[in-house]
Amino acid sequence: MNIKLVHILELLILNTSVFLYCLFLSLSTALLFRSSSLIRPLAVQKKDRDCPYLISAKIHATPSNYAGSGSKAASLHWTGERILSIALLGLAPVAFCYPGPAVDYSLAAALTVHGHWGLGQIVTDYVHGDFKIKMANAGLFLLSTVTFAGLCYFNYHDVGICKAVALLWSK
Repeated sequence: MNIKLVHILELLILNTSVFLYCLFLSLSTALLFRSSSLIRPLAVQKKDRDCPYLISAKIHATPSNYAGSGSKAASLHWTGERILSIALLGLAPVAFCYPGPAVDYSLAAALTVHGHWGLGQIVTDYVHGDFKIKMANAGLFLLSTVTFAGLCYFNYHDVGICKAVALLWSK
């Protein structure tokens, strides 16, 4: 096996393992420290409710990160997410046809921001409590920083994202 390909695979495995580890930590923390139906019986006893087979669940209303649901900041964030998704759709064929450093670094930035916003929504939905939210957000920023730095390192010191994917597809 080609030594560069082995090095590429090692870096991809390292980045993937760091990402999965941090995702596991954030999700396990969210599940461990929040009240959920996992620690309560699903069937409520008749003395507690009128219907003996009623399934109980605690629904958390998470506070919005923005002032109101119709705020300008929330609208701009939503628009930014859609623009980034369209840019990622456009970057895929460009990366295939014209691989190079500009596309590699654009992919590194776009994929990192896309992942950061997606995991940020998971934190917003599943992590409750001020301290836990702050810790989860700190971990998310650390993960995003390490991901972007790793992708930039890979682009600068190795073949880059576009050629790495091409090498994975080649014989």
